[in-house]
Amino acid sequence: MPTLILSPRFTDDSVLMRGAAVRAGWQVLRLSGWRLPPDIVAGQATIYGEILFAEALAGQLGLALLDVPADWLPGLPPQFLRRELRASTLAAARAHPGPVFVKPADGRKGFAGQVYQAGAGLPSDAAYPDDTPVYMSEPVAWVVEVRCFVLHGRVLTCSPYLREGRYTDGDWSLAAEERSAAETCVEQLLAVAPAPPAVVIDVGLIEGRG
Repeated sequence: MPTLILSPRFTDDSVLMRGAAVRAGWQVLRLSGWRLPPDIVAGQATIYGEILFAEALAGQLGLALLDVPADWLPGLPPQFLRRELRASTLAAARAHPGPVFVKPADGRKGFAGQVYQAGAGLPSDAAYPDDTPVYMSEPVAWVVEVRCFVLHGRVLTCSPYLREGRYTDGDWSLAAEERSAAETCVEQLLAVAPAPPAVVIDVGLIEGRG
């Protein structure tokens, strides 16, 4: 029987995942720490939780987490970005003279990915050194942002998570044309920028740019 392993940290999404797994006939194990019980076998376990938790458990199971290379996003062809975006450092972000969107490049979300004005609000060098890798992007307005779950280059399912800059609050419905556009975008992207066989890719509609 497959086993879903959940982080000790309760979140709304982890509760939803637990319910879905139970309905699918899976066993669910919510850990009290970051150590696995000895009877868990790789190949029957699925990990769900924050990235540091997933990394810790994957190491215990002898698994590797799939991800794209660090230069994958800034290296995409311009028609898939529709905005200026580059890999940089936190020092450069702190020194940027105007508004710029900044997010950690390692996916750990150590600080909020958002628009910062001339470096104000970014973490100090005591918390994060100057050479911390980040992505810096031209600020744009997103009409809708869609999360796509992809297997072997094909979108299995997708749903919106932001509309007009606000979380969708449980309304994960997509109009048929939105779903078709998201799926087409991802599949065209993967034809020129290969990714791991199982991957999650976020795409969106930028106001005035497509």
